[in-house]
Amino acid sequence: MTPSEIRQEILEILEDIAPDEDLTNLDDEKPFREQIELDSMDFLDIVMELRKRHRIQIPEEDYPQLASMASTVKYLEPKMADL
Repeated sequence: MTPSEIRQEILEILEDIAPDEDLTNLDDEKPFREQIELDSMDFLDIVMELRKRHRIQIPEEDYPQLASMASTVKYLEPKMADL
């Protein structure tokens, strides 16, 4: 997957998890939690959805790398390159 495809995938997951949030002006460099209402369970839902959709395992120690859209795409790019 390309970075833009990964970004779109994350947006779709966020829309499912936080349907009331407006994601049109999401700043890729700012942490998700500064921009939208996400609690720790919502964050785990993102991780679980990635696992379910793409069989991607994300170790708990890597969770901080998923703080913003830019860091999430960068983290996932090598893991999703062959998808």
